[in-house]
Amino acid sequence: MKIDLSSITLRPFRLSDVEDLMTYAGDEQVTRNLRWKTLTTKEETFTFLKDVCIPHPWRRSICIDDRSIGFISVFPWSGDEGHKADMGYGIAPKYWGQGIATEVVKTAVPQVFRELPHLLRIQAFANSDNKASQRVLEKAGFQREGLLRKYEYIKGVIIDMVVYSFLSTD
Repeated sequence: MKIDLSSITLRPFRLSDVEDLMTYAGDEQVTRNLRWKTLTTKEETFTFLKDVCIPHPWRRSICIDDRSIGFISVFPWSGDEGHKADMGYGIAPKYWGQGIATEVVKTAVPQVFRELPHLLRIQAFANSDNKASQRVLEKAGFQREGLLRKYEYIKGVIIDMVVYSFLSTD
């Protein structure tokens, strides 16, 4: 099923997203590259939505026809490091390979710089084995800065990460 990319929207999460969130946050194909654990029950998903997604400073639901198919998050740093933020995203596997993640990142970056005008840099880290996520960032205009060897601890394994950045002046 080919998706019309112009039909993709970003919006804040709502409690009514619990069923949709379960479809991808409960899928290990999605969560294997995320720090958060795979959600396995509706109650756990509801709590995650209420306590993590909704109060988050910049986490948006990726939607088709107002149904959540994924997320994109920006984590602003604070203090002397407040000029930068980390970006992460995930999408339901049935939507992979259709350009949705790339379109979402391209849409989100200018929104983030408008809504958080103190930011100068958005950075993203991709598992060195996750070539698809690296392609998303490159197609969205992020610059590859390098390989961070044995950098991140995810799901019990220390892995290499590739770091990318997008500057407010890019």
